[in-house]
Amino acid sequence: MKNAATRTLLVLLAFAAVWFSNLEYRKLVNPDEGRYAEIPREMVASGDWTTPRLNGIKYFEKPALQYWATAVAYTLFGEHQWTARLWSALTGFLGVLMVYFTGRRLFGAAAGWYAALVLGSSLLYVLIGHVNTLDMGVSFFLSAAICAFLLAQHDGADARARGRWMLAAWAALALALLSKGLIGLVLPGTALFLYVLIERDWRLLGRLHLLAGSLLLLALSLPWFVAVSRANPEFFHFFFIHEHFERFLTKQHGRYQPPWYFIPVLLAGMLPWTITLFDACARAWKREPDKKFQTRRFLLLWSALVFVFFSVSDSKLVSYILPIFPALALLIGARLTQLGARALAWQTLPAALVGLALLALLPGIERYASREVPVEMFRDYADWLIAAALVQIAGAVGCAWLAWRGRTPAALALLAGAGLVFAQLALSGHESLSRANSAYYIVQKIKQESKPGMPFYSVDTYDQSLQFYLRRTTTMVAYKDELGFGIAQEPGKFIPDLALFEKIWNADREALALMSPRTYDRLRAQGLPMRLVARDTRRVIVSRDLAAQP
Repeated sequence: MKNAATRTLLVLLAFAAVWFSNLEYRKLVNPDEGRYAEIPREMVASGDWTTPRLNGIKYFEKPALQYWATAVAYTLFGEHQWTARLWSALTGFLGVLMVYFTGRRLFGAAAGWYAALVLGSSLLYVLIGHVNTLDMGVSFFLSAAICAFLLAQHDGADARARGRWMLAAWAALALALLSKGLIGLVLPGTALFLYVLIERDWRLLGRLHLLAGSLLLLALSLPWFVAVSRANPEFFHFFFIHEHFERFLTKQHGRYQPPWYFIPVLLAGMLPWTITLFDACARAWKREPDKKFQTRRFLLLWSALVFVFFSVSDSKLVSYILPIFPALALLIGARLTQLGARALAWQTLPAALVGLALLALLPGIERYASREVPVEMFRDYADWLIAAALVQIAGAVGCAWLAWRGRTPAALALLAGAGLVFAQLALSGHESLSRANSAYYIVQKIKQESKPGMPFYSVDTYDQSLQFYLRRTTTMVAYKDELGFGIAQEPGKFIPDLALFEKIWNADREALALMSPRTYDRLRAQGLPMRLVARDTRRVIVSRDLAAQP
């Protein structure tokens, strides 16, 4: 028993070391990482933790929970790349532990262990767990609500345990609501309704602790919504109508993709467990006659609902289906306990084909090069991807060999380790492209030029990562992007056209401005007095000072 506990602790420490290893290594890239690093930075700088602001402009697209968590990390540990990504990484890591605990309680110790291996090495889950977006946080809390609900309703739970777990589920729903809005309630509620309708288990509604749970949810989530609405009367319509219904029903955000968009996302994102995913899902709907509550059915129903919901939406991003990954990991973990040695070998060996396909495709990676992202960057990235492909091939072949010999736990641990390293190598290698995708390097070139209080303009462009690395906001010129609603509320913070900018620029004794190379060439041709300070493939920064010449 002591040896088993020691092995578990060592595995956990090794997993944590790999999981958190590269949070600081990569520069923050545009747009999401810069945006969700800057909003909490401005909270800390201003002391206003009620009204989110991006580049000094009101920004109401999402609730505040992750902003608060990141602002706390900044306050405790400083403003770094790793603290900006910490919330995503931490909730992703806790999600793996949660799946282990839930799988162990619902399906047995081996199933819990295998489910954790699956989730902690699935390609999309690992990638999103190391990128500063809101999707991992909301996925964790949605999955925590589902797991707590399952623990409350499974046949072995007594009344006292059911009450505790249901209250935990309601608390998790409140935090999901504070993470990304109404989907924190709509998706779980719809899944529950469909399950009750299909199973005709109306008694389940009486086991939800609706009154106590609703009061707990409101107590946790309502205060911020009330506070931000009182401070900003325009918040309610924008957040609840525009950001939920109009985003879902219209193509105005430019994220329209065909209905089948998430099929390849799921197949690739579930690597290296894609084959077993089909096997597990094919058996999950089968009724378990000795069970009152059909756990596998509910997990499959939840996964299908989330998948279909976002597939029919007119606004799609790769990470939107992340909340189904913990549920699918539980189904796969339970199925892996039932597979024979040969079946396991044949289901895991095809993961090697992914590595081989990647090696075959890499010579063509240079076709993605452009003036903004030169071919040299892609060549550097290719070296990382080669290493990742070799790890994937070795892991899949080694797993199949161990499985064929009947060493199932070792085989699955090897494949999971290879999958995790594969994803981390691919992600770390993306730093090769950061000179084009991040403002970090150009900011280092202008530190001597930038002075406190000096005007700094973003002219006809908006670089999401610039403000975080500058540690200050900039004045938007002739470009609104996603800040359009906030600018409408505070138009005095915006310069609407280049003609007015030229007047203000000429009146400044000293100032800095960011612009695209195309805008720079146009303004230079018009004779605007400015001195080139720094440039890269996407950005030009100029100054207005006594040394500037027309």
